[in-house]
Formats: sequence, C-alpha cells, structure tokens
Amino acid sequence: MSDQTVDQGKRTWLIASTCAGVAGGAAVAVPFVSTLQPSERARAAGAPIEVDISALKPGEKLTVEWRGKPVWIIRRTPEQIESLKATESQVADPASERKAAEVTPMEETRNAWRSIKPEIFVAVGICSHLGCSPVDRFTPGAQPSLPADWAGGFLCPCHGSTFDLAGRVYKNKPAPDNLEVPPYTFLSDTRLLIGEAKKA
Repeated sequence: MSDQTVDQGKRTWLIASTCAGVAGGAAVAVPFVSTLQPSERARAAGAPIEVDISALKPGEKLTVEWRGKPVWIIRRTPEQIESLKATESQVADPASERKAAEVTPMEETRNAWRSIKPEIFVAVGICSHLGCSPVDRFTPGAQPSLPADWAGGFLCPCHGSTFDLAGRVYKNKPAPDNLEVPPYTFLSDTRLLIGEAKKA
C-alpha cells in the first residue's frame, strides 16, 4: 500500500514538472517568435507597409506613417482628376521632370496624375521648402490665402506654398519641387504596399 502512495506522489510530481516545463517553454518561445517580425524601428527606417484603402471614399484622404513621414492616400473624384488639366499651365513642374529620381522615382507615376491609377494619389505629406506639412484645401474657389480660381489642393501654412491635387507646386512659390511620390504598388484593388515598387 505504501508503494502505491510513493508511485502516486512521483506521478503528481512528473505531471507538475511537465506542465511547468511546457508553460516555461511557451513563455520563452512567444517573445522569441515576435522578434522575427520587423521592429517598430525597422518599420520606421523604411520597411514597406501594407495599407487597406477599401473604406476610402471619393474625395477622402487617409494618412499613414512610413519612414517616420506622413504619407497621404487620396481617392480623387472625377472632378478632381479633371481639375489637373486646368492647373497644368499654373504649376512649376507639370511633368515631374525636376529631381525625377528623388521626387517621382517610379516612371509609371511621371504623368499628369502623378499616380499609377488616376483616382488614387499617394504622396509624402511634407513640403519641399522647409519640411512643414501642408493642409488639405480640397474645396475649389476663393478662400483665405488662396486665389479666386483655386481648383483644390494643398496649402503649406508655414510659407504659403500651394500644390494642386497631384502634389505639383504652383509657380512662384517658396517650395522648389513637387511633393514626393514614394515607391508603392497595388497588391489588389483595395490594398497598397508603400515603400516598394512593383518588381519587373
């Protein structure tokens, strides 16, 4: 009878030890596995980010962060796309030829829309003058600090630079260049990968 008591005690000790070992192993494995994902620092340093744009309605803007910078994703309306023809003669670099490799690195975005698809515009929301972040002024028409024939776009509150809805800077403004278009690709109609261009 005493032998059974000893065996029962050993069995309980073995089960408890095994459970503790499994729990300890899991506690060590979870943090280890999570270290295999890119860190916040790595993502901020330039790791590509995926963005879901399925909820973005025409005329709306979504802001995400990539490399520590604000990146705007705008679903332009047909009227906003059409307005780009009117602003072409008013902007300093309509074809994005100045500093093309830096400001518009992807050839498929060196067009009047400065985008792969006319309705989806992606840009880094930092003014090329002194690094301020322009504000939305999508509504056309006269407004404070804007001309009477304003077609919609962006106004930099620091020094008054203005950009059209393709991020092209207007002539005779402090900003020397258009807004930067980052490398990006469409993973689907509703998902973008910012920070990596489509591979050939």
